[in-house]
Amino acid sequence: MPVIESDLTLGDGRTLHVYDTGPDVPGASVVVIWHHGTPNLGAPPGPLLGMSERLGVRWVSFDRPAYGGSTRHVGRTTGSVARDVGELADALSIDRFAVAGYSGGGSHALACGALLADRVTAVVSLAGLAPYGADGLDWYAGMLDSGVASLTAATGGRAAKEAFETSGFEYDPEFTPADLAALGGDWSWLGSVAGPASAAGPLGLVDDDLAYVTEWGADPADVRAPVLLLHGDEDRIVPPAHGRWLAAHCPDAELRLLPGESHVSVLTHAVGALDWLVSQSRPGRSARQE
Repeated sequence: MPVIESDLTLGDGRTLHVYDTGPDVPGASVVVIWHHGTPNLGAPPGPLLGMSERLGVRWVSFDRPAYGGSTRHVGRTTGSVARDVGELADALSIDRFAVAGYSGGGSHALACGALLADRVTAVVSLAGLAPYGADGLDWYAGMLDSGVASLTAATGGRAAKEAFETSGFEYDPEFTPADLAALGGDWSWLGSVAGPASAAGPLGLVDDDLAYVTEWGADPADVRAPVLLLHGDEDRIVPPAHGRWLAAHCPDAELRLLPGESHVSVLTHAVGALDWLVSQSRPGRSARQE
């Protein structure tokens, strides 16, 4: 499945670097807009593309602002990216679409589900973060020390976070054996989007982390579409309590808490998630109405 890259000029003059498997996918009937993790580029998930062609899925995605070919948007929030998604869908003449995301991208997908509720048909979040300061959630509990240090730095504001990222601090993801097995298999693909994003400098990561510790500007309770949350029960990058909180606060959510899986290995269950997403998004189904 070929991926076409292009640049879209947004209404505020910024550039959004776009990836699209194209409208000519044989039998295409479901559009999925992908939200990448931190720090990654926005190419659609390579390990799913072969299956997607068989299912008739068209992937559309983009580099979030300050990543890859997309202009930085200082002060962006998790929710503000929904405006970019709306403009992108309009430019491609796409009315309704599903959204999916991994890690911090899962949070962005959920925000789109809330703010574009009349257009989003289904939401998949793999290991996504819950909103910072969420009632009833100890946001840092169970998180590895590197993650706590990095995100705590972001709570000090932009200058503090930028200083932290240039201080020589080395983030240790503490990958589990399951994560390493996934990275040694199909999901070695992550290196192709994480490596270039990291090599280009920390600005995308800085802006993502600032967004994660700021009000989303979107409420998960406003997501009308069905939501599937996948989370590994051994995840210490985004602890599974985040998935539980989201499942309790999205009106129509299913949580699959996966025994023995962690932050990367959860992706090995993405095939089943894509099957679910397609089943929810076929023409004729509509978003859940309140």
